[in-house]
Amino acid sequence: MTRTDLTDSHCHLDHFSDEELPDLLARARDAGVGGLVTIGTRLSRAAQQKKLAALDSPQVRVWCTIGTHPDHVDEAPVPTPEDIIAQTHDACVIGIGESGLDYFHGKPEIRPRQQESFRAHIAAARQTGLPLVIHTREADEDMISILRQETEEKGAFPFLVHCFSSGPELARAAIELGGYISFSGIATFNRSDALRAIAADIPAERLLVETDAPFLAPVPKRGKRNEPGYVAHTARRLAQVRQMDDDRFAALTTANFHHLFTRAA
Repeated sequence: MTRTDLTDSHCHLDHFSDEELPDLLARARDAGVGGLVTIGTRLSRAAQQKKLAALDSPQVRVWCTIGTHPDHVDEAPVPTPEDIIAQTHDACVIGIGESGLDYFHGKPEIRPRQQESFRAHIAAARQTGLPLVIHTREADEDMISILRQETEEKGAFPFLVHCFSSGPELARAAIELGGYISFSGIATFNRSDALRAIAADIPAERLLVETDAPFLAPVPKRGKRNEPGYVAHTARRLAQVRQMDDDRFAALTTANFHHLFTRAA
């Protein structure tokens, strides 16, 4: 892809050095990436994400989200919704998270704390109208339960299930509740036929694409450190799955990104 209309909806620029970032962004631009979001994993490091968002330029737009990843909920007190909202007033902050449930890393004793933190992030998303970036791993049943309960009892909120690698039940539930789904390089892996089948079935208007850089580099870069420019490889594979040409797929997913992340002007 050569046109600047792809958006990497989820990456982690804080895993790259200051010296690496200019070349990384230049490569992203050359790959046809016009915008990217660097994702917060600790609320205590919100200032770092905002500093990274200052790399924003007309060539490659850079935004950020703030929040605490479920793998880090034991490192600080669980934030209140007000704690989270207090960090969202900068224009560069276009979303909340990533937050959610990770039962692969999270032992049973930490799961109630993950759920408490997740609900606080949901409340912040509901109150601000900013989309919540959701991390979920091996927690489909509880994720569906919490999403439904929160929506039915307290009201809808915008959200994106990122790096989708779950089953069709969670995909259906997320769509039914008004959510969006983003696919990463996992969708390019040889063993990912079932995931590609889900990607083929997602309503076109709810589909996004991401890298999760520096993790999960797509084929043909698998095994290397991932970076935002590699989103073009994932987009190309998903375009094939959905029988679309590359430019149309890029335009679609970027339009969806802006429909969800309304502050990303």
